[in-house]
Amino acid sequence: MSATAGQAQGERGLAERLGLKPGQVVQEIGWDEDVDDELRDSIEDLTGNELLDEESDDVVDVALLWWRDGDGDLFDALTNAMRSLAEGGQIWLLTPKAGREGHVEPSDIGEDATTAGLSQTSSISAAPDWSGTRLVTPKGRR
Repeated sequence: MSATAGQAQGERGLAERLGLKPGQVVQEIGWDEDVDDELRDSIEDLTGNELLDEESDDVVDVALLWWRDGDGDLFDALTNAMRSLAEGGQIWLLTPKAGREGHVEPSDIGEDATTAGLSQTSSISAAPDWSGTRLVTPKGRR
């Protein structure tokens, strides 16, 4: 395998860790200069679609929500992100890892997600500086 092919597989692997699949539509919310561009590129490469911005009204399979402490009210952001989700869709909440500026406490995520009617299913290291928390609507509410 060439270095370029290996690098492409590694980048694609970032999106695969999120459980994304080719053809899925992903909306990105909360973009700023500090987001992980490798992760963003890997999502576009794997899905074959450009990320939709937060102004899009399209129905999406996944909402990618970049969130930092101080960005506002997480409950409101989660509620707004749910509006565009297709049935069975999911939110990937991406927050700075512990020790990094803007870190969000897991207890705050859990509380706001539960209040918004979401269930936390998994947490991963999504990128070098970002943790990912997968949020879905409970099966009885889908």
